Amino acid sequence: MDEFLLVKFPESRQLLINGVPEGRTNIVVRLEAGTYQVALAGRRNYSPDSQTVTLRFTAITNPTLLTFHVLPPSAVTPDLTGTHA
Repeated sequence: MDEFLLVKFPESRQLLINGVPEGRTNIVVRLEAGTYQVALAGRRNYSPDSQTVTLRFTAITNPTLLTFHVLPPSAVTPDLTGTHA
């Protein structure tokens, strides 16, 4: 059965659902019922690092809502790998 998830973040980011790119922030994502680990792709300037959510009994008009918050610049670890996501 289809379930629905809305991940809120101040900017558009690719979602990582169980480590796989799928959907974007601020747009309702359709998934099968189940439990998922959700994180954001790109720069790690957000909190929490990831969230676990179980989707059941949602609707497109009433999705499960997760929120990630932007960290202040002083809390962001510099990218020491020389690459930028």
